[in-house]
Amino acid sequence: MSAPAVPDGFERLLTEPSFAHLATVREDGSPQSNVMWFAWDGELFRFTHTSRRRKFRNVRHEPRVAFSIADGANGYRYLEVRGEVVSVEPDDEAANFFRSLMTRYGQAPDGEVPDADVRVVITVRPGTFVAVDDGRELPRSARRSDIR
Repeated sequence: MSAPAVPDGFERLLTEPSFAHLATVREDGSPQSNVMWFAWDGELFRFTHTSRRRKFRNVRHEPRVAFSIADGANGYRYLEVRGEVVSVEPDDEAANFFRSLMTRYGQAPDGEVPDADVRVVITVRPGTFVAVDDGRELPRSARRSDIR
């Protein structure tokens, strides 16, 4: 199954080093949200994390997630993504995915990654994109993302 189309004019939020606010569900049903680095390949989103943190346990328990990406130039414009975690895989021994995100977000990836042995890559397949501009949700026809 291919990803839904990214709404027109919102692609930049996925290709620039924007921050995603990733919401997951805890075992007790309460939400948890964190600011996260991500990569988008046109089909899937990938996040870096560790297997020692709450979010790792959350996505193992409940794979449905949502995240929003705000437009840094206009706080009334953002993209919400609703999707499902399709895999949680160990990063390689050198934490190269984590290092690639460090570079994407302007950090220097030199030296060892102290938690490389517990780094994981969380992969999310988007199901729905919700585009908001000027504080208003764009109509479905403008979003091009209604897959259900």
